[in-house]
Amino acid sequence: MKSHHVHFAAGLGGLTFVAFAVFHLQERLGLLPCPLCVIQRIFFILFSLTALAAALHRPAGALRWLWAGLLGLWAALGAAVAAWQVYLTYNPLAAECGISPEERFLNGLPLAKWWPAMFEANGDCTRVDWKFLGFSVPELSLIAFVLLCAIAIVAALRPASR
Repeated sequence: MKSHHVHFAAGLGGLTFVAFAVFHLQERLGLLPCPLCVIQRIFFILFSLTALAAALHRPAGALRWLWAGLLGLWAALGAAVAAWQVYLTYNPLAAECGISPEERFLNGLPLAKWWPAMFEANGDCTRVDWKFLGFSVPELSLIAFVLLCAIAIVAALRPASR
């Protein structure tokens, strides 16, 4: 499999996570995204758009590592946010009560005004309302970011095609 195929699959994978969160968890099940969830969505989208751009660019040589570094950055930042949320779900007393500065900031961004269903933060970061195979949404998100980071490294190691 060529690197641009891996980049394309990773880009679609990241967008699939966001689509699942919005259309199933939020719209169908009524779970509101918290500020940390919205930040993770932003990192999934940044990762996906970068991966799709890399697929179109079909980088060779050192440029593959540049794309991998950028993809790794988005995945690592997303994983850090997800890990913090996992910590908060197990230690809810560590979280602030009331409207957090992050929530005010995110809801004040133009993204939250233009597409509130995707980017408006209203949920509680410490609540676990849904699980899949025993994993909460933040735990699944953390696993997804780690896998996407690994996929970015695999793409950098794959041969490029022209």
